[in-house]
Amino acid sequence: MARQPVMYVPHGGGPWPWMSEGPFGGDAVWGTLRSYLRSVGREVREPRAILCVTAHWEAPVPTVSSHPAPPMLFDYYGFPEHTYAVSYPAPGAPWLAARVRELLGAAGVPSAEDRERGLDHGTFVPLAVAWPRAEVPVVQLSLVQGLVPDTHLQVGRALAPLRDEGVLILGSGMSYHDLRGLRSQSGARSAEAFDAWLRDVVQREEPSRNLALALWEEAPEARACHPREEHLLPLMVVAGAAGPDRGEVPFSDMILGARVSAVRFGGGVP
Repeated sequence: MARQPVMYVPHGGGPWPWMSEGPFGGDAVWGTLRSYLRSVGREVREPRAILCVTAHWEAPVPTVSSHPAPPMLFDYYGFPEHTYAVSYPAPGAPWLAARVRELLGAAGVPSAEDRERGLDHGTFVPLAVAWPRAEVPVVQLSLVQGLVPDTHLQVGRALAPLRDEGVLILGSGMSYHDLRGLRSQSGARSAEAFDAWLRDVVQREEPSRNLALALWEEAPEARACHPREEHLLPLMVVAGAAGPDRGEVPFSDMILGARVSAVRFGGGVP
């Protein structure tokens, strides 16, 4: 079984893949991200399952979803009515949820399970673009309340064996996430400064890379780009699971006036 990469991808804003016009929809805004996510689905060797670390779920301890047929969780507001009828019927993977908890327990990390939670838009949006047939089983993993970087790096290290078991660990967030700064000159400047730091850091060798990520608040314009860091923390889990693999930046482009990047470790794929 081929070793899987670990990836941190932007999931964009709201239900953008199902919006074809207006200031928030269409390929004028999302075309390059759509193309990138499609390339991921084409070129990543078919994973046995996907473990999605979503920016849109926080819990007291790392918590996995274990519903065998996850429902939809429309955790966005104010969008057209048709975007609340989207379906992404990927199967769940209770076996993977159990394996995640086993690995976390072996590393001394307490965990929990949620048998009812549906797929939130941090999960179903990028997966619907990358794997539109919804055939790959999906399990979600929460962030840990408090959003401590070292905690999430530790979670990632514990889950690294999944890569050799055919599981793609996918962190879904945004490398820039200050909604008030979008389409502004100050937001664009902050995003460029922070993104330059991020692109440099993820390409460093370990342990320099993860030491720097743990101190992300010291980066240029860090808090201007992430007033709250939940959209950055999936990267910490991904970096923890990456081990000694060097990072690459396969996508970096302007979205709504701010630079946004994706990160990949290992696997020889986008």
